[in-house]
Amino acid sequence: MGIETPAAYNGTEASFTSAILVIEELSKVDASVSVACDVQNTLVNTVFKHHASEELQAKYLPQLATDKVGSFALSEPSSGSDAFALKTTATKSADGSHYVLNGEKMWITNAGEAEIFLVFANVDVSRGYKGITCFVVEKGMGVKVGKREKKLGLRASSTCPLVFEDVVVPASNILGEVGKGYKYAIEILNEGRIGIAAQMVGISQGCFDRTLPYLFQRKQFGSEIGSFQGMQMQFAQAAMEIEAARNLTYNAARLKQEGQPFVKEAAMAKLFASQVAERTTSRCVEWMGGVGFTREFPIEKYYRDCKIGAIYEGTSNIQLLTIAKSLISQYKH
Repeated sequence: MGIETPAAYNGTEASFTSAILVIEELSKVDASVSVACDVQNTLVNTVFKHHASEELQAKYLPQLATDKVGSFALSEPSSGSDAFALKTTATKSADGSHYVLNGEKMWITNAGEAEIFLVFANVDVSRGYKGITCFVVEKGMGVKVGKREKKLGLRASSTCPLVFEDVVVPASNILGEVGKGYKYAIEILNEGRIGIAAQMVGISQGCFDRTLPYLFQRKQFGSEIGSFQGMQMQFAQAAMEIEAARNLTYNAARLKQEGQPFVKEAAMAKLFASQVAERTTSRCVEWMGGVGFTREFPIEKYYRDCKIGAIYEGTSNIQLLTIAKSLISQYKH
C-alpha cells in the first residue's frame, strides 16, 4: 500500500510505473483489490508526497504504507463531473486553531475500511473553486460513514457516502496551502487516470486469459471452437486491442514518470482501455456461450467490474473533451 512512498516512511520507494504494473497484475485476478491499491497509491499517498508538510508526511505516510487505509473524498451528491461545485464547507474558528467541516460526500472508494480521509471542502464559498482546500481527516474525528452501495461490479470494494456534521479538524491538518485543493485534485486525478487505465488493461487480460483455454476444450461439430477461423479472427482482434491499450497506458506512465506533459495521453489511455475492457469482456461472455452467463465461471464478474471504467475518475465524455482541449491548444493559433 506504499509502492511509491519513500523508504523513510515504510514504503518501497518504487517508481510510478511500478505502481501501474502492480495495479494491472492485481486487476487480472480481482479488480476490487486493485482499486484499493490504486486509490491508496496514485491518489492518497501521492497527494501527501507532493504537497503535505513534513509533519503530516511523517505522521500519516508510515501508517498508510503499512496498516491504515486511506480514502479520497471529493465527489458529492450534486457534484460529479463538475467536482468543484462541491458544497462541503470548512469554517475557521475564531482563534484559527481549527476548522469545522459540514457537508456530504458520495461514491467514496475505500470508505468502509478507511481510517484516514483526504477531504476537499470550501473555506470561502465567495471565492468559488479557489476556496477549496484539502484536509486530512481521521475517522475518529467524527466522520460518519453511510450505508455501503450495492454496485453492479467491484463488489468487494466498499463505496459509501460520508457525512460531516460539525467535524472539528486541526488547522495543522490542512494538506498543502489553503485554497489550492482544486489544483491538487486536478493534478492527482490526471495521474489516477493512468491507474484506471492499468486496471482496465488487467481486467481485459485476466478475462481473456481465463476464456481462451476454454475455446480449445469446448467442441462443437466435432472440432474445438477455437479452431474455427471466425473465432480465431475474433480473439486475434481482442489480443491486439488489449496490447494497444497496454502500450497507451505504459506510455502515459512513462511520460508522467519522466516529468513530461501527460494529461492528453492519460485521458487517451483511460478512455481506450475502458472501451477495450468492455469489448473484450463482452466477447468473452459470448465465446463461453451459456456458461459465460453463469457464476460457474468468473467471466461475468470481469464483465461487471469493467463498466465502472467509463464512469469514475472522469467519464468517457470528459476524457474526450480533455483530449480535444489538448489538441485545440496544440493546433489552434
